[in-house]
Amino acid sequence: MAVVFDEKNPDITLYSAGTPNGIKISIMLEELGLPYQTIKIDMAKQTQKEPWFTEINPNGRIPALTDTFSDGKKIRLFESGSIMQYLSEEYDTKHVISYPKGSREYYEVNNWLFFMNSGVGPMQGQANHFHRYAPEKIEYGEKRYQNETRRLYSVLEKQLAGSKSGFIVGDKCTMADIAHWGWVHAAFWAGIEIDEFPHVKAWEERMGKRPAFDKGRNIPDKDRMPDLKANPDMAQQHASQGSKWVMQGQHPETK
Repeated sequence: MAVVFDEKNPDITLYSAGTPNGIKISIMLEELGLPYQTIKIDMAKQTQKEPWFTEINPNGRIPALTDTFSDGKKIRLFESGSIMQYLSEEYDTKHVISYPKGSREYYEVNNWLFFMNSGVGPMQGQANHFHRYAPEKIEYGEKRYQNETRRLYSVLEKQLAGSKSGFIVGDKCTMADIAHWGWVHAAFWAGIEIDEFPHVKAWEERMGKRPAFDKGRNIPDKDRMPDLKANPDMAQQHASQGSKWVMQGQHPETK
């Protein structure tokens, strides 16, 4: 874990939960060695819809982050991609997990960040919904989003197969790796068999052994994915509990 800030004193508070999007930020903060506070958002209680939180993220979703900006006032960040870019630009001045702006690698990292945030995350999220949370089985919806997730994984598989370093971009772990990891780590939750993608599987296992990934994935709660994958009864119970608050979030008054 590298301490990379030397021009600014962080005053970071992370508002998060143990989801693929949430752990992106805690992993990145750990990779950068930045000090931060964490406030757990209990989505089962719809905490993310409370007025104090929607002042930070009007969309009522996690993760969100606050910091003291260069003008001495608080700044709010929401949407995981926006938060990651902010942390990179403000604190990764030594390019520990990024590349200098204007370099080929800088733009290639951006390519994969947008690929993640517009493709893998939304498609796999919908696969999660139809596979685990929908109150009735809709085979078309489930298969449509699972197949699209598999297609996106095949793109990532090709990229990693051609990588000499074993990372998605360049010769080091970057935001591209961090952004994808939590979703790939939870592939089974969407009904995706990771063994279909051997390079992706090897990458997921390799990244998970990094100290910052291991710590960040357990913030603010212990990573439950390994236990859920090993115990189908536990997974079914977890999905049933999750379905209640997921469906509650569909009500107009909670949006």
